[in-house]
Amino acid sequence: MFNAWSRRDRAPEDGTAAGLDGFAVDKTFLSSLKGILLETELALTFIIFICFTASISAYMAAALLEFFITLAFLFLYATQYYQRFDRMNWPCLDFLRCVSAIIIFLVVSFAAVTSRDGAAIAAFVFGIILVSVFAYDAFKIYRTEMVPRAAQGDQQ
Repeated sequence: MFNAWSRRDRAPEDGTAAGLDGFAVDKTFLSSLKGILLETELALTFIIFICFTASISAYMAAALLEFFITLAFLFLYATQYYQRFDRMNWPCLDFLRCVSAIIIFLVVSFAAVTSRDGAAIAAFVFGIILVSVFAYDAFKIYRTEMVPRAAQGDQQ
């Protein structure tokens, strides 16, 4: 059953990088609607993080946390690595990520605009744009991946 020369211990085949077979980036995903939405969310959260760092450092943790969460989802989807975790409901996790980001960025954006600092106002504007991108992403996830599954469950 177990032998001394498992696939992990063998030398890599010609033309492949050792240990990186599962991390090939799917370029078609990056140019799809979901990929563009994740890239836009990533860019806007980074801009908001920079704005909060320049003005109110108390709110930068929310933007930084959402940046890393979005980066993780982009990595998992772009490399198709999420398919290895078949017991997780990825559309539901992605939907909850979007909904929680909407709530967090609405609260943080309106709290930051009260400081009347230039960078905080810029963070507010980018935050409202980001909330609309997250809302569109949540809507697309709900319509394309969650509603058809519920209809399949009703038919069975």
